[in-house]
Amino acid sequence: MFTGIITGLGRIVDVQTLGADAQHGKRLTIDTPPGYLDDVGLGDSIALNGACMTVTSFDAAAGRFTIDISAESLRLTAGLGASGPVNLEKALRAHDRLGGHLVSGHVDGLGEVTHFAPVGESWELRVRAPRELARYLAYKGSITVNGVSLTVNSVRDDAAGTAEFSSNLIPHTIENTTLGTLQAGSKVNLEVDLIARYVARMLESAAPVTR
Repeated sequence: MFTGIITGLGRIVDVQTLGADAQHGKRLTIDTPPGYLDDVGLGDSIALNGACMTVTSFDAAAGRFTIDISAESLRLTAGLGASGPVNLEKALRAHDRLGGHLVSGHVDGLGEVTHFAPVGESWELRVRAPRELARYLAYKGSITVNGVSLTVNSVRDDAAGTAEFSSNLIPHTIENTTLGTLQAGSKVNLEVDLIARYVARMLESAAPVTR
């Protein structure tokens, strides 16, 4: 489990294909801030841009670790197939503060940035969510974008069944995550709120059966 509070900015510095064709996954090597891996062990979970991954090797002194990612995970996520910056979050420990919201690290779908611009001292981010995720979005609810826990400030549904939501990013978020590099058209990893998912399932199960 995670919280959506980014604990470090990393960078994918090497990408190796784990087979001869696109049917195979990749091995990623990630550089981290100094000291970031001091409490990490082999097999630990670290979320990259919101996607939970397993540490397959690491060198704490060099601040570098590797993960193996399947071709299916690459297809269903954004920002993990090539070199570049990534948001990092270590798995939640039982005694940690829950500063954001409960996050599983399982990407539910890809969104597309429709607008990203400064508003006063902050930035407004608007993202179009796919149809299958639209019903989980609610005013003042939570959403994870590239691993970052955000509050939904507005939701606008459209005729196609998709929904555009907006969030306000404070300067701290811009400075300490990769969200500041987004622009209109960028693909982002989305994870909906766990509670919203369970409520939707319970409502479906409670619906009367028509014969």
